[in-house]
Amino acid sequence: MTTIIAKRGTKATLVIRDARVFDPGSGIDTRTDVLIEKGQIVRIAPGKGSVGEAQVIDGAGRLLLPGFVDLHAHLRSPGREDEEDMASGTRAAAAGGYVTICAMPNTDPVVDNAAVIASLAELAEADAMVRVAFLGAISRGEKGDHLSDMWDMAGAGAVGFTDDGRPVADAGLLRAAFQAARNVNLPLSLHCEDLDLAGAGVVNEGTVSAQLGLAGIPGTAESSDVARNLDIALYEGARVHIAHVSCARSVAAVDLARKAGGAVTCEVTPHHLALNDEEVRGLDANFKMNPPLRNEADRLALVEALASGVIDCIATDHAPHATQEKETPFEEAPFGVIGLETAFAVLYSELVQAGAVSLEVLVQAMSSNPARAFGLPVPTITEGQEANLCLVDVDEEYEIDPAGFYSKSRNSAFSGRKVRGRVLLTLVAGRMAHNIL
Repeated sequence: MTTIIAKRGTKATLVIRDARVFDPGSGIDTRTDVLIEKGQIVRIAPGKGSVGEAQVIDGAGRLLLPGFVDLHAHLRSPGREDEEDMASGTRAAAAGGYVTICAMPNTDPVVDNAAVIASLAELAEADAMVRVAFLGAISRGEKGDHLSDMWDMAGAGAVGFTDDGRPVADAGLLRAAFQAARNVNLPLSLHCEDLDLAGAGVVNEGTVSAQLGLAGIPGTAESSDVARNLDIALYEGARVHIAHVSCARSVAAVDLARKAGGAVTCEVTPHHLALNDEEVRGLDANFKMNPPLRNEADRLALVEALASGVIDCIATDHAPHATQEKETPFEEAPFGVIGLETAFAVLYSELVQAGAVSLEVLVQAMSSNPARAFGLPVPTITEGQEANLCLVDVDEEYEIDPAGFYSKSRNSAFSGRKVRGRVLLTLVAGRMAHNIL
């Protein structure tokens, strides 16, 4: 496994004074100082005397957290650099507190061979502000008919495989993919959708779609494919990650497979946790995504599953689109919203402050759990470890304004929403990736 180490800037030497250091993984929740020398955490304790050449940052009781890990982001490189590129996407990630992100392969050309991964790795090494890991396509060109060369892509550093944006409809091909992925001990990340059931749907099938006269996508289009895919994974004894679950029945299938002994992880997005299909009544295409926003009962089921640990990962499914693409009639607009810069603030405000999910669960689902799911470096605030962390102000309320995003795209589902949880500083591999103090 290879992740790209962000090399921009020098290793930081600084002391963060009087922060609330919160890391469930290392069992720390205390107000103290953190001294970092040449990118390494060397002391977690109240400072005494001089700190030499170290820059001093006033933590002022703000949250100091292990950096976040996103298993599902679209950087649009290669092919659509007008929407996002390696530099802008990873700059957005750093601004959101992320230290590692996984780039999806549905680019142009598709990331379905070792040569494309190698070229992207070179680009990331030159331009990325955070660590970038790459997933290779399950099928050649993501066409679903021939298996890609997973062995070569694994050798080139792929951390998993997915045809994200498209389901693997051919059960025989999916079985072969599980066998191949098992041989290199990497997971498949699956976009679960029965296209025959989804049809030409553009929103969740239900009361809202009926009242708006829009074609709906039923929840069973997702949950039935989740159940099939998990059954095949269990049979093959393979690792499987279910992407962007959106409904209660999908969660139930994940829970059942895990209890049956399956090596199963799954993710949910901030927008599916915080929003429901009532948002589409205004026909704003920034609320159009796949899977679609579901009804309130499904949303609450997702929140409960996150709180209980059935859902173990939060991923943004950051999907940039050009403004003109989203300013078309709702039915014609592309699916997808961005989320790297707003994920923590939205979920802290909507879930933690509301008492629906603990801060511990949120941090684990955004940091250590996704890292372990894909075998990535686990961020931790521990003496002797390199600094992969973020400082967050959860007291100041602010309004989300896409005009100030580092991302090239503006298609946020949370524009204008008031939140708490602004990321002030992010250190990646001991280097300063984001600082607005």
